Amino acid sequence: MAETLLSPGVLTRENDQSLVTQGPVVAGLALLGPTVKGPVNVPTVVTSYSDYINRFGGSFTSASIKYEYLTNISVNNYFQQGGETAIVTRIVSGGFAPASTDVRAIMHADSASFTLETLSEGDIMNNSGSVSTSGSLVSGSTENVRYEIANVDSGSGTFNLLIRRGDDTTNRKTILESWTDLSLDPNSQNYIEVVLGNQKKNFDTDGDNNRFIQTTGSYVNNSRYVRVSSVGLPTLNYLDNDGNFKSEYTSSLPQIGSGSNEGAMTGGTGNVYGSGANGNTRLKMYDEIDVSSIQGLEGAYYTASLTLLQNTDEYDFEILAIPGVTIQNGSAATNAAIDCVTQRGDAIAVIDTRDYGSTLNQVVTNASSVDSSYTATYWPWVQVLGTETGKLVWAPASTVIPGVYATNDRIGAEWFAPAGFNRGGVGGVITTERKLSPADRDKLYLGKVNPIAQFPGNGTVVFGQKTLQTAATALDRVNVRRLLIELKRVIGNIGNTLLFEQNTAATRNRFVNQVNPYLESIQQRQGLYAYRVVMDDTNNTAEVIDRNQMVGQIFIQPTKTAEYIVLDFNVTPTGVEF
Repeated sequence: MAETLLSPGVLTRENDQSLVTQGPVVAGLALLGPTVKGPVNVPTVVTSYSDYINRFGGSFTSASIKYEYLTNISVNNYFQQGGETAIVTRIVSGGFAPASTDVRAIMHADSASFTLETLSEGDIMNNSGSVSTSGSLVSGSTENVRYEIANVDSGSGTFNLLIRRGDDTTNRKTILESWTDLSLDPNSQNYIEVVLGNQKKNFDTDGDNNRFIQTTGSYVNNSRYVRVSSVGLPTLNYLDNDGNFKSEYTSSLPQIGSGSNEGAMTGGTGNVYGSGANGNTRLKMYDEIDVSSIQGLEGAYYTASLTLLQNTDEYDFEILAIPGVTIQNGSAATNAAIDCVTQRGDAIAVIDTRDYGSTLNQVVTNASSVDSSYTATYWPWVQVLGTETGKLVWAPASTVIPGVYATNDRIGAEWFAPAGFNRGGVGGVITTERKLSPADRDKLYLGKVNPIAQFPGNGTVVFGQKTLQTAATALDRVNVRRLLIELKRVIGNIGNTLLFEQNTAATRNRFVNQVNPYLESIQQRQGLYAYRVVMDDTNNTAEVIDRNQMVGQIFIQPTKTAEYIVLDFNVTPTGVEF
């Protein structure tokens, strides 16, 4: 039937809205940077620092020096200060691939019952098949894994799989995961691919240069360390109708133990040690970071993943940081970070302007090149204690500021200023690169840079809350920008419930009746002076309704913070009564 009416009649159309999609990845902080291990360019949620270490690793050695990335320090600081979830994206240089191992069958010396592959990528996941007298792998480490098969039952066709830490021994096993009663029968509820998972996520680009994550495999990964990449000898319908096993399948079951390779994983490619073979060229880390090496990377490596994070349907976060990248050493990446949050409209980016050792004037000059209420910057650099190395290292402000925001939200709310002695304390800081005088703080604040100051008896404190917006409006303050972000997030979700509903007074009233109590709660919690919600016939005229639109207007007066307090001390003559 034609999709138009040429004569009187009724035209019926179909609009398929039935596609069910997975909910977005939700977190308070989105952090991009290099890590020791983990999936490459795939945003991954972590819920604690120990969760992060398990997925992305701790320290590494390069040119005989022990290091840890700023990513580690930032994640730890964020959780220490009250953060609950973070999305971490691992950035690398060059090609990376996971390690794998063929789990040999009982009677098939050259065939694999199934193949395991590490979720993490890089040659750090490899461990040697040779074994010492204690049963340890020569190149086994805390960062990689090995496997072991136990309790093979030919009567039921089941077995147990142990995922062990790569540096354990035969007599002192460190079991990371234990999977029991697994089966190679695709029709079994305990089929190994179903239980462990077989999905692989690849960062990809389509013909129009759009970034996306391509997922292959049918079963979600339940293991935190490995996936089943293939089952070489499936035992379809292992038990017959009488419940007896089929003898031709018993030889397909995996061998007990770790096989001839002692459970080692091999084939991983890509290292984190810079350009030198085996890490012989020392990386530029911390205060040595410059445009030639940002912890072994270049700023351009960040841009593609930042574009990916613009997808609000897939990723939901409030703060974005790329510690180590500055306007000075990676303007393309900082611009991409600003574009990301601006396009999203529901997050704020914390960026750094300069590398370590810069002057105050240089910091202000770089800050003046940015005009965005979705971005804020802080200075100077701070000295912190490395979480994994125990060394004192210099870190840019963006490493610790997300933790300040987490403290602010825990004590107050998003619309409170993450600054000052009550909520602006910078946890974990030993000292600052430069002790700021009142004149220094004044110059920085006039230049849209939020000072990090040290006060005797009060420690290290954020002493400003400007965004990088140039115009003098309410949105040149962090607390107002974050208030708007929170309002748009919550009220936008209420609006989503009205999509495809009847555009009637009843529907519009339903929206108003949900939004008004929410805004009233914000007002009671000192986020607003006043508000008004309008969604009625005045802004939903016949013409608007005929365009299939529903219009609502929300007027708000954000509360302002007391940043300049004036106290007049009046000296009076004797005899004046108070």
